[in-house]
Order: sequence, then structure tokens, then C-alpha cells
Amino acid sequence: MQLPPLDFPLNGKKVYFASDFHLGAPNDAESKVREKRIIGWLDKIAEDAAAIFLVGDIFDFWFEYGQVIPKGFIPFISKIHQLRERGIPIIFFTGNHDLWMKDYFTVELGIPVYTHPIELKIEGKSILVGHGDGLGPGDNSYKILKRVFTNPVAKWLFRWFHPDLGVKLAKGWSGHSRITNNKKDENRFLGDGEWLWTYCKELEQKKHHDYYIFGHRHLPLELAVGSNSTYFNLGEWVTQNTFLSFDGQEAKLTTFKG
Repeated sequence: MQLPPLDFPLNGKKVYFASDFHLGAPNDAESKVREKRIIGWLDKIAEDAAAIFLVGDIFDFWFEYGQVIPKGFIPFISKIHQLRERGIPIIFFTGNHDLWMKDYFTVELGIPVYTHPIELKIEGKSILVGHGDGLGPGDNSYKILKRVFTNPVAKWLFRWFHPDLGVKLAKGWSGHSRITNNKKDENRFLGDGEWLWTYCKELEQKKHHDYYIFGHRHLPLELAVGSNSTYFNLGEWVTQNTFLSFDGQEAKLTTFKG
């Protein structure tokens, strides 16, 4: 499915970006509380949303077998189905936790799923948006791991596990994540060592974008990239509840207070 055309006047509406909901982590009880909060945010922005971009790690784990998807998340899935029925475009990106998304959302809900950053034109502004995992310098061990996990043979082999066993194994793996273990020390600002910021600055030397929008970092950031470009990181929804809105003139990081 192709991306809905977004190079058009917003007519007073806004485009919204959020990432790193990590639904399912660290346990069902806490995840359900967060899920209600996210649904409240979706209800709120639906009033003036021209489109909604969900920029990766929406689920702490997701795998699509031939006829099976992970149990749970029905309120969230029902809500985005309602928004699609209202004609609001929703665009998904895979992250490092839900990189095994396939076509369930596209076929059943009309939501395109992207596995890599894409370029947008909104009200004449050039925007690059993606989850951000594996981009920029460093993090070589994850880059190798990502190549293994995205290998078609690896996905084929995992599909042969019974879903009960496969999900149990995957949740055990996700249990080591910084979200699940509240490793906030990994989310401290790294200054010039911010690798996604470095990636944006290097890319800006080759091609201009007004905005670079990424998730993954779990740290809300707004940093200049050259003289007329900005890098935003969307933060996360376990403790921060941050999102980005763009009205055609201004991109703004906001904390949802609901």
C-alpha cells in the first residue's frame, strides 16, 4: 500500500507523530494502564488530525504467523480501526521490538507499514521520518543482530515454533530491554555523541530536510541540524508521554497530560 498523499494544504489540521509505546511491557497490568492513556491521546488528537504516524516500537513484541497474531491490544487496535473508519490516515513504522510486523495492519486496517525511514512533503516542508534503530555511527552489535532478525530464513525458522512457545521466548528476550528494566541511565543526553543527531547532520550535508523525526532513543530532543533544519526525537510513553505535532508552520514536542 502506498503512503497517502501528504503534500497538500492541512486546512487548519495537524500531523501527529509518536513512538515507543512498548505495549505489553513490562507486564500486562502496567501495559493496560498505558494503553488507556494512549487511547485517550488518540481520541484527543482525532479532533484535528490530518494524519497520525506511529513511529516504531508500538508493541514491545509483535510477530505475525500465517494465521496468528499476538494476544491482547484489542482496545488499541479497535481505536485505530475507528480512526481509519473516520478517514484519518495512520502510518506505522517497525522498530527494533516489533520489526516482525508483516501485512496484518495493511490488509485488515488499511495501515501501511514501513521498515525504513521515508521522506514526506507536508505544506512544502521536507521531512524524514523513521524509527531510527541501526542508523548513525556505533551500535555495531545491534546492527549485526538486526541483520539476523530481519533475515527471511530466520523469520521462517521462528515461524515453526508453536505460537505459545514463540511468544514466550520473544517476551523473555524483550524482558532485557531498557524499557522493561527502567534503565534510564541509557537515555541520558550524549551531547555531540548523540548518534541519531550525528546521522542527521551527515545526511543534511548530502540532502536538505527541514525536519528529521525519529524515535528509538527514548529521550525527547529538539536539536538544530545546520542553520535551517531540526532533529526531533519523540521520546517514549512509559514515563514521558511525548509526541510531535506539525501544523504546516511549526513542529512542536508536547507532553500529553491526559
